[in-house]
Amino acid sequence: MRTNLAFIAVILFFVLGCGSFNFNEMANKALDQANADRPAPPTTVEKEGYVASETGTEKEKPSAGRSNVQGKVLFNEKPASGVEVKLCQKFSSMLGCRETQYTTKTDDAGEYLIKDVEPGDYEGLIVKVFDTPAYVFATKGSIISAAKYKMEPDKTFFAPATNLFKSDIKTQSPKANAKVDSAAFEAKWEPYPDAAYYKISFFATEVKALSPYINHRVEDASFKPDKAFTNGEWRMKIDAFNANNIKIAQLKDDLKFTITGGPN
Repeated sequence: MRTNLAFIAVILFFVLGCGSFNFNEMANKALDQANADRPAPPTTVEKEGYVASETGTEKEKPSAGRSNVQGKVLFNEKPASGVEVKLCQKFSSMLGCRETQYTTKTDDAGEYLIKDVEPGDYEGLIVKVFDTPAYVFATKGSIISAAKYKMEPDKTFFAPATNLFKSDIKTQSPKANAKVDSAAFEAKWEPYPDAAYYKISFFATEVKALSPYINHRVEDASFKPDKAFTNGEWRMKIDAFNANNIKIAQLKDDLKFTITGGPN
């Protein structure tokens, strides 16, 4: 039974706690939390399992026999300029981009163009999260493994727009690693610019302790639970969303604290 609970906990951790990845540290911050945090029409996927090209106007034609990749990167629905974008022939969360790869940066309009790509199959189209070591996939699809892309000769692949977020929400309470009485517990953080609402989650270190709040929506920059937390160590996660349900910020790291005076 404990083995099954541990397996379930690992799955929940990846589905709810992952969003972007860090090649160096495997940071467990995720883009859009399996799209539950950022409702949006899914990217069209071909029957073979490849992300299909969206529609658009070519900036320029690819060279004969080659492919181009075109897309846009946004933060809070505004262009994100100077952001690195990579197209990877082979990709893994452990090793990152491998074999043939192409790198470019977004312009002042947040747009990018990867020119003269060798036609074929590619496993990752990834966008660097500003000046951090983390990347997110340029797709509205899977966040755990890289999406597949088929680059066809003499054609431009139009990637779905990528919405970046920052990791700079600042908490006020509880303090990191603090001991908090269950009855007095209240989470507070600084209001985030342009945030229309937040989603807060709590994860217990002990597998047997089930969280009463996962992706719980709150309108203000504070949250006082009406359900008791069990004693022990917990992790708190906060995400901020704008009025159009686009994730714009999160905590840099999950905040750890210990509950006392509650049920065991």
